[in-house]
Amino acid sequence: MATPPKHDAQTIHQAIDRVAAAIASRHAATGRLLVLGIANGGVVFARRLVAALKRAGLRPGTGTIDISFHRDDIGANPIPKEHAPTLIPHDVNGATVILADDVLHSGRTVKAALDELFDHGRPDCVELAVLVDRNGRLLPVAATYTGIVLVAEDDEKVLVRLDADNPKRDTLITEPAHKSKPRRANPVI
Repeated sequence: MATPPKHDAQTIHQAIDRVAAAIASRHAATGRLLVLGIANGGVVFARRLVAALKRAGLRPGTGTIDISFHRDDIGANPIPKEHAPTLIPHDVNGATVILADDVLHSGRTVKAALDELFDHGRPDCVELAVLVDRNGRLLPVAATYTGIVLVAEDDEKVLVRLDADNPKRDTLITEPAHKSKPRRANPVI
């Protein structure tokens, strides 16, 4: 297998700036713009987008979408310890909502995020901004805004680390996916 691709912090920051510029261009006159980070990977990405949008003169609301209870694999992937609840700063009815996530892969996370969003109301428009778009779709989902496009094998995992405290430590790597070990049954006492 070839050396896994790695993107440095500067490449990641440039990708975020490109996404923010595309959003700012399209939504310069949008009145009720909301950027919601899909927990957990999209939260820091959403914050970075909002900061860039504010520098461009926009004033979007920002929040978090928790997809835990809408996942179709909740039995295999329990709610993480770093649980980020859904926090939406204003009514989504009639708003333009941009869902933000770090990696778009199968499309299942986006589907769960849409389910959660529509539990809170009916936006006028929903768009998707992703830092990394990789292949492997299982659902017909496409990003409206994409920072980086990667081609990864089925047995590879794309890992994004956006450091909330020190953006110079941001990384994006592709590495072999490890099969999870089968769970051992609890002994009967």
